[in-house]
Amino acid sequence: MALLPVLGLVGEGLQGLRNGNASLGSDGVSQLRGTLVLLVGTGLAGGLLGTVNGWLLANCRFPGRHWLRIAQLLPLASPSYLLAATLVDLGSLHGLRIHGLSWGVAVMALSTYPYVFLLSTESFTICGRRQLEACRCLGVGPWNSFRRIALPLALPAIGAGIALMGMEVVNDYGAVQLLGIPSLSAGILQAWQMDGNPAGAVGLALITLCIVMLLVFGERRLRRRSRRWAEGVAGGESPAWPLEGLRAVLAQVLGGIPPLLSLGIPLVWACHNLGQLAAGWQPELLLLTARSLSLGLAAAVLTGLAALLLAIAKRWSRSRWLGSVTFLAGMGYAIPGAVLALALLLLGGPWQLSPILLLLWGYSDRFLAVGKGGLDAALERLSPNLDEAATGLGLRWPAVLRRVHLPLLRGPLLVGSLLVFVDTVKELPLTLAVRPFDFDTLSIRVFQYASDERLAAALWPALMILTLGLLAATALIPKLSRETDQPSSSG
Repeated sequence: MALLPVLGLVGEGLQGLRNGNASLGSDGVSQLRGTLVLLVGTGLAGGLLGTVNGWLLANCRFPGRHWLRIAQLLPLASPSYLLAATLVDLGSLHGLRIHGLSWGVAVMALSTYPYVFLLSTESFTICGRRQLEACRCLGVGPWNSFRRIALPLALPAIGAGIALMGMEVVNDYGAVQLLGIPSLSAGILQAWQMDGNPAGAVGLALITLCIVMLLVFGERRLRRRSRRWAEGVAGGESPAWPLEGLRAVLAQVLGGIPPLLSLGIPLVWACHNLGQLAAGWQPELLLLTARSLSLGLAAAVLTGLAALLLAIAKRWSRSRWLGSVTFLAGMGYAIPGAVLALALLLLGGPWQLSPILLLLWGYSDRFLAVGKGGLDAALERLSPNLDEAATGLGLRWPAVLRRVHLPLLRGPLLVGSLLVFVDTVKELPLTLAVRPFDFDTLSIRVFQYASDERLAAALWPALMILTLGLLAATALIPKLSRETDQPSSSG
């Protein structure tokens, strides 16, 4: 079920090639160029932000470090299209034109750098303890230790984080539209819905799929290398350098500016429009919220059940084909929403499937990896001896699942389902393309108001999306807090 839409899309593209009607549309080249430039620019800027903050907050000690480390999760709560819309509105109030690739790079880097931060922090925390201690004993400062030892060891993790950023950049639809950047994601929907050029839409979707597959391949390869490097160097907690005076202030500024900008700009914009808050309330908002909540809850339940089924099946069966199937089923997160929407429409059209059914199918496909990742990690930490002991006592596998696995997996299952819920509420291109006629949600209404330059009217739905995003980021805080406390205790 997870792979069927993509296989159908590939088949449609191959049929178009055989019939000689393959096309990219009139703007296909500029959309491909815009996406690639945005990818490179965001990778450089976001990679720098995530790496510098990862090193400072993992290996240096200064006042406020604990809270600044948690604050790096806040950008995940704010959708990139909301940041772009508020920037455009605030810029217009001050006579500044927010438009084009350079602003797109800034918005996407601020929205996605936490991926590099999370992976680089993990690498900086556990790798090279002896080497860094030797640097410290020899009087080598934090900058030279970072440049000579920590950075080369962390390069695979940083590269994997940049690849994850790239997937988000390719998937983005709202921010690039608001900033006037030609992109593949927008081009697919334009060719399909506005230009009436299905061959062009399929061609752009296949090119997007190739770019994403390269990013996935690179991310998997770099993650394996990162784990191998971590096994090859001394583990344990790395030392923390105390920073004082101007250095401490500089570290606080570097760690505080990115989350302050990514979440602070929408909040400043909301405060600036507080006077219109009462006037902006409309009864329709209740209906939009109910639709978003219903879709989010249904997607969370379906995805949670599918993720649990795949994770348990992989636990109980060591067959290679099942491992390959579960791996491929988790690839949906890398597929851009516009590509998945086109694949579902091509697949569901001949069968006359309900748009709501296609929408839930798309959410479950796209966010399966989000729900499954935590379950896989939790099951890997459980010794197989636990299963053997339970079966040795005469329990059949349904009883082992009910009495052993499910109680231990309750936490990861809830966190994964919560993240799926919030991702569903924020999802824009998939919802915009597949939803039934006149079935708007919070994310669609924010984007429509922003496109019509009626941002004050978007205040209420934007605040609700922000609240739900903060809820998801809060669910990750306990894990990050534990990682933050570990190095401190040794220092």
